[in-house]
Amino acid sequence: MAIAKAERLMNLALCLLGTRRPLSKRELRGSIEAYMEAGNDESFNRMFERDKDDLRELGLVIETVENLDGETGYLARRDSNRLPPVSLDAEEAAALGLAAKVWQQARLAGAASGALQKLRAGGMPEAEDPYEGQHSAIEPRIPVHEAAFEPLMLACRDRRPVVFDYRKSTAARPEARQVEPWALECWRGHWYLAGYDRERGAERVFRLSRITGKVRSRAAKYTAEVPDVVTVRETVASWAGESADRSALIRLRAGAGYPLRAKATAVREGGDGWDELEIPYGHGLDAWLVEFGPDVVVVGPADLRADVVDRLRAVARA
Repeated sequence: MAIAKAERLMNLALCLLGTRRPLSKRELRGSIEAYMEAGNDESFNRMFERDKDDLRELGLVIETVENLDGETGYLARRDSNRLPPVSLDAEEAAALGLAAKVWQQARLAGAASGALQKLRAGGMPEAEDPYEGQHSAIEPRIPVHEAAFEPLMLACRDRRPVVFDYRKSTAARPEARQVEPWALECWRGHWYLAGYDRERGAERVFRLSRITGKVRSRAAKYTAEVPDVVTVRETVASWAGESADRSALIRLRAGAGYPLRAKATAVREGGDGWDELEIPYGHGLDAWLVEFGPDVVVVGPADLRADVVDRLRAVARA
């Protein structure tokens, strides 16, 4: 953030916190130097609206009040912006410190570290790190490499519909999806979004690594009710074949496909550089097998083999 903008935001926050009555845009413009220097009313209005939104994003509760003359005013009441005293014991402080470290690889690292510093400044005790000196062996991390993660996390928090391009594993090109996002969850090293797909009129789960381009938010209300409990993990598991009621026979190259080996109910050495595995077969298993490329050959059943071949051909055409 540029110094000029930081100073402008600070001055606006002080004006809104220091007043006992709502201040109009006209009064705020006459009190803050940066607003006085705005070229015209349109420039000032754009600047003020952005600053007001930024302060709200930072957590300042700004009220909009209309007086008897119909003029709109703004203020930030101190009682609405005052937090109760922070009272944490050593174990709670350690838990927060550990939680902050989880996000060190994500773009949330700065926010998590800043929040921890504010809590310590407010009286949170310094706690011993139980993982100090053991980071090479045990280190809590949530891998977040997808650019879509942060805008989707904010959209879930703010309950804002989003639009993004999504490429299914069987499709050669991505297609636009309009989604009301509910929750994000990490499963088997991949991030997934659960939400309501407006065009399909049903719940859907999207893998973030298959979202292409930018995630664009929309200023509109949700049209579908958000479930009290969003079971992202269970939904993804069912689509990945975890709720299987059959068994599939595959050939797997020796020394490859360890996730498949962990899932197998039986493993037989083939002696020719390949092993035979029996694995649970349910909806979505074909998409998972395709990820292992030439290291996997499906022996049966025939419908699973056909689905895998179709997916591979789609990828080859892309």
